[in-house]
This record gives sequence, structure tokens and C-alpha cells, in this order.
Amino acid sequence: MTTVPPAYAVDTSNTPWVPMGPAGMSFKPLRFFRDGSGWSYLFRLEPGTVIPRHRHTGEVHGFNLSGHRELLDTGEVIGPGGYVYEPPGNVDSWRVVGDAPAVLHITVKGAIQYLDAEGRVTREVTSADRLETYRRWCEANGVPFAATLE
Repeated sequence: MTTVPPAYAVDTSNTPWVPMGPAGMSFKPLRFFRDGSGWSYLFRLEPGTVIPRHRHTGEVHGFNLSGHRELLDTGEVIGPGGYVYEPPGNVDSWRVVGDAPAVLHITVKGAIQYLDAEGRVTREVTSADRLETYRRWCEANGVPFAATLE
């Protein structure tokens, strides 16, 4: 007989937004995959924030909960209820449009590689990097670790 692990709940209403890199971006981590293969989080971006050109080494699922973002390569605007699937190897950039912040639920498999104008990797962000950012922030702010790690 197979043992099924228990379900885990994360109360995002009581989880603070964690600053993430450049101004205008913050996140609420939901789950880090223990094998380091990815993470799931709520991502908040202030109006005008641009996500620079990047490539995904694994698939990404992005669901807009609120606000609007424009995919800069196609001009398509994704609003509340919109879903974007990005296959492994996808290269894109986007920005928040309108007067309200955009909040997305994103699940990332693999890493995110930021690219320069010639397509060279300038920085890579992994699940371990995001986990470390979150752990350090929790310790520095006396906040309990709330995300699941499995």
C-alpha cells in the first residue's frame, strides 16, 4: 500500500510580500520542490515594472489574479483570469500596464536565465536561489517560514 503525504495549506492572507530584486517586485512563496526542480509563488509587480528578456529551462505556468501585463514580443495584454503557458526554452519579456499592480500565481520548473541583447545568459535564478532569498528574509524580519518545502 502506498502512503500518501498529507495536504499542506499556506495562508497567503497572513503572509507578507517579500521584496525580490529590483524595486516594484515582491513575492509570497507557496511551495519549493525539495528536489530543487522548481517553485510556486504569488508574484506582485507594481505598474510599469518590466520583466527583462529571459529564457526558461523548464515549463512555466502563469495565471493573472489581478492587474494587466503586456507580453512585449507579441503586444498581447493578459488580464485577470488570463493564463500563459511557457514551454521549456521559451524566451520572453513583459511589463505591467495600467494603474494597478499585477498579481500572478506562477509555477516555475527549472531555472530562469536572464539574457543580454545578444542572447547571452547574464544571470540565472533557480529554486534554491528563491528559497535562500525567502529564508534570509524570514530570518532578518523575524517572520516564520510559511511556504511548503517538499
